[in-house]
Amino acid sequence: MKLYFAPGACSLNPHILLRESGLKFDMVKVDLRAHKTATGADYYSINPKGYVPALELDNGQLLTENPAIAQYIADQKPDKKLAPANGTLERYRLQEWLGFIGTELHKTFGALFNPDLPEADKKAVHDRLGKRFEFVAKNLEGKQYLMGDQFTAADSYLFVMLQWAQSLKVDTSRFPILKSYHERITARPAVKAALDAENAAR
Repeated sequence: MKLYFAPGACSLNPHILLRESGLKFDMVKVDLRAHKTATGADYYSINPKGYVPALELDNGQLLTENPAIAQYIADQKPDKKLAPANGTLERYRLQEWLGFIGTELHKTFGALFNPDLPEADKKAVHDRLGKRFEFVAKNLEGKQYLMGDQFTAADSYLFVMLQWAQSLKVDTSRFPILKSYHERITARPAVKAALDAENAAR
């Protein structure tokens, strides 16, 4: 498989999951401003959507969108328990979290990457994210991870959002449970390896 990624982007989610799964994969860095790969290829010719992540499967097909890629990776190695079994209520709970993270956190963060965003709008985005992170914090009470004691694809996605919160100065300090959760995930060997690889690729 081949993962198209940009350092620090949301492609960190499947990058972590690939390392957690132990699957073999290659990485192709994408310049999201120029829409070129590290080899100079036009990224739009690979993924017409123009953004990452994209996962090229061994059969040559391209899979896009974080929730789909994350579940595909998890299903290749069910013994790693990165996703509950298909058809179970727990699997729908995972999809519920992936949907929430994608629409309520990921999409909301998008506005903060605009350097011309007016201060009033920026404050509104910070306030909305604060409310969403409050919801997450309450759901983490008494748990190691979002789904309980098992690290899943939802956790790698939420981890990326917490990384963005740090870099974009979104204050989550009133939620100490998020701090300990973030530290717990950062300490995972696969996460460390993914972060090291992306830092080296910058």
